Amino acid sequence: MATDRRVKYTKMVLRESLIKLLHDKPISRITVKELCEEADINRATFYTHYTDQFDLLKQIASQFIADVNSYLDSFALEQGETGLLQLILKILEYVAENRKLCRVLLGRNGDMDFQTKIMQIVKERVVFEWRKKKRVDEATAEYIYTYVATGSIGIIRKWLFEADPEPPQKMAVLVARLANKGIEAFI
Repeated sequence: MATDRRVKYTKMVLRESLIKLLHDKPISRITVKELCEEADINRATFYTHYTDQFDLLKQIASQFIADVNSYLDSFALEQGETGLLQLILKILEYVAENRKLCRVLLGRNGDMDFQTKIMQIVKERVVFEWRKKKRVDEATAEYIYTYVATGSIGIIRKWLFEADPEPPQKMAVLVARLANKGIEAFI
């Protein structure tokens, strides 16, 4: 039991250290030595758990993705526009609860692979409904989804870095409205 706590502590400290360092520079400029100094652990301990700083970032992002999926799976979402709004709200609530990590992962020194995986989560849950509802062919649904997802990620990124961010509910309504009605709803 003591070993499990030490391992959890070590991983938590390394995670926090990487997040702190990523605020200032990209992963490619962060060294294992720097991470270990920041976390106050030795390099051998680091290498017990990770192969390098990229592996640590990949595991952090993978755990976040798994947590988001698990979080979303715990809710029974309705179908149609209401379901999309609920899905977006749940994602934004989770992002707000994990703002510090999301700022790093979606920020200028973040991980593009992470953004792609986040988009994939929503894609799996939304495109099927769109095709059913709108009778859109698969290729068109992919283009529509890419447009909506890329714009949504941009909105979320801006929201994450606001000094006084709007509540998740208000942002979810905005994103869902844009996704469902496009800019037509605002012009």
